[in-house]
Amino acid sequence: MARKPRLHLPGGLYHVMLRGNDGQVIFFAEGDYEHFSDLVAEGVERFGHRIHAYCWMPNHVHLAVQVAETPLGKIVQNVVFRYARWINRREGRTGHLFQGRYRAILVDSESYLLALVRYIHLNPVRAGLVADPARYAWSGHRAYLRQAEVPWLTTDWVLSQFAAGRERVREAYGRFVMAGIGEPRREEFHVGSREGPVLGNDAFVRRVLSRCEEAAGVSVDLDSIVDEVCRTLGVEATELDLRTRRAAEARAWIALLAMETKAASLSEVSRRFKRDVATLSNAVRRLRARIREGGRQGDRWQVLREALEKKKGKPDPRG
Repeated sequence: MARKPRLHLPGGLYHVMLRGNDGQVIFFAEGDYEHFSDLVAEGVERFGHRIHAYCWMPNHVHLAVQVAETPLGKIVQNVVFRYARWINRREGRTGHLFQGRYRAILVDSESYLLALVRYIHLNPVRAGLVADPARYAWSGHRAYLRQAEVPWLTTDWVLSQFAAGRERVREAYGRFVMAGIGEPRREEFHVGSREGPVLGNDAFVRRVLSRCEEAAGVSVDLDSIVDEVCRTLGVEATELDLRTRRAAEARAWIALLAMETKAASLSEVSRRFKRDVATLSNAVRRLRARIREGGRQGDRWQVLREALEKKKGKPDPRG
C-alpha cells in the first residue's frame, strides 16, 4: 500500500522529529553538530522556509519549521541524505543512520507556537543533560537570549508574542521557557490528535483535513514517471519489459515513485510490466533501504523527485 502523501500547507508550522536508527547516536563529534547546522542553514537559503526553534540531541533532532512553497519532505530529505552520506563516508560505515521516515506534526500556530518552541528548547533539560537550557549549545534557546548567533533562526515571530517592551522581550521569553521546566513529555507534540498528525482546535483540524482531501489527487501520471526514470537511468522504454538487471532496477524506481506520488499502485505497475507483484515489492523494499543509506541512490532520489515536482501542473505534450 502506498504511503499517504504529506500534507503541504504553505505557511504551516510543523514539529519535525528525526531519530537515529534503533536509537543510535547521529552525532559522533562536536563537528558533526556544526555540519548538520550548516546543512540546515543551506536549506533555509535554498528553499525559503523559516525555522523558529531547533534542538540537536545526541540521537535525535527537533525543529519547528514554517514552510513556504517547497514541501516539507523536500526540505527534510535535502538535509538527511546529505548528512547521512557525509557521516557514512567519514566513518566508513554502511546501513541506515536515521530511523525510517521522519515524523512531522502540523501545528496550529495560533494556539501552540509558544508551547512548541518551549517544548523543543527544553529537550536537553528533560533528558537530564543540563539543568538550564541556556547551557546547552545545540538548540535555538541561546540565540533567543542573544547569547549565540544563529543567522538562519527566525526569532521575531516568537518574541512578538510577548507584551514586554522591546528591551525586556527576551527576558520575558526566558522566564516563559524556565517556567516550563518540570513539564512532562507532551504526547500531542509527537502524535498529533485522533484525526492524525495535526494539532489544533476543531476549526483548524477541519480546514487542514479539507486541504488534505484536495491534495489527494494524482500530481503526476505514470507515463511521466516512466519517462523521467528512463531519462535519468539512461534506459530505453523498450527495455522495461526485459528480464535484465537494468530493467529490474528501472521498474523498482518507477514503482517506488508511482506509490510515493499516488500515480499508481504497486499492483498497477506490476500489471503494466507483466511482473510478479511480490518480486516487484521486494525490489522496492531493497531500493528504499539503499536510498536511506544516502550515497548515489540518495542523490538519484532527490534528482527524480525534483524533476517530477517540476512536472506538476504542466500539460501533457502528448495531448
